[in-house]
Amino acid sequence: MPLKNTSNQIENDEIGIFDNPVGVLGAGSFGTAVANILAEKSNVILYARNPDKVANINSTRISSKQKLKDNITVVYDLEFVANSCNVIFPIVSSAGFRDLITNIAPYLKPYHILIHGTKGLDNHVPSGVTIDEFNPLSREHVKTMSEVIMEETSVLRVGCLAGPNLAKEIAEKQPAASVVASHFDEVVNIGQKLLKNEHFLIYGSNDLIGIELCGVLKNIIAIGAGMIAGLGHGENAKSLLISRGIVEMVQLGKSLGGNPNAFLGLAGIGDLVATCSSKLSRNFTVGFRLASGETLKEILSSMDEVAEGIKTIEIINTLAKTYKVRCPITETLHKIMHGEMTVKEANSYLMKFPFRAEVDFL
Repeated sequence: MPLKNTSNQIENDEIGIFDNPVGVLGAGSFGTAVANILAEKSNVILYARNPDKVANINSTRISSKQKLKDNITVVYDLEFVANSCNVIFPIVSSAGFRDLITNIAPYLKPYHILIHGTKGLDNHVPSGVTIDEFNPLSREHVKTMSEVIMEETSVLRVGCLAGPNLAKEIAEKQPAASVVASHFDEVVNIGQKLLKNEHFLIYGSNDLIGIELCGVLKNIIAIGAGMIAGLGHGENAKSLLISRGIVEMVQLGKSLGGNPNAFLGLAGIGDLVATCSSKLSRNFTVGFRLASGETLKEILSSMDEVAEGIKTIEIINTLAKTYKVRCPITETLHKIMHGEMTVKEANSYLMKFPFRAEVDFL
């Protein structure tokens, strides 16, 4: 039965969310972890785009090194997912997000609810032009994932899932928490009902753009934290980067339409601390390996999943110029990525950089 559009119906009828399967688009490590969480309360349909991968998962019942619960069905048919599920969680890399949403769009209806878990940005510049070459790059050309969904589909009720959510720890049922953000209270309530359990707390927020930008921008700082670890520096240096990083995130977030308050909570500082402190973080790992002497090309060719921070650095470095926001950490990481500065030179540069007042956004 399609979900109704009224809050009262949702509150009185438990929104019917446990009557239908819940969809997850993307069988990567985080998508699989979310599918298993959802499967504690609901039947789940997990979509993977590669039919060979689907066949392998169905044969082994293993996805991204995680054992799937018995009530998870794995498919590569987007029409089947849309027709079977009222609530769908798209969790794929930002590079493939728009294509995925475009492909499922013909099957989506206004009653669908989409809560994405992708911590990246979508950019569309003319073919053959790089982000660095496009000037001025603005929010007209760079979208969050919720904006992509609203551009490409008839879906109105959109949300995101963001927080310190290292997939391996979630899969092991270690304590964790996340934020479901949406302009619609019913989307937040649905996300909480579906996901919350004794191991996984779910907070709510109506600052959708702010929460999305938290998940995007912290990936930049996590790459820097990995470099600090790779250089052999200690906790003092990492704490310095994290504290300066949150200030940079807030300044950038404000210029891109986010509320500073979002960056001071679980999806901001919480996620930042987790990804700046763990070798389970793909972005941290990229920074660590760069500082250890590997090239970016070597690192990317050996990674099974996407480190969103690499693409984000390219986009944010150019956006910052358009909006005249000084972001020394992002600027420096961009130079390292393009071979204009070594990691050691960058470390020396940032230690001498004349930062402004320690906290100037409150």
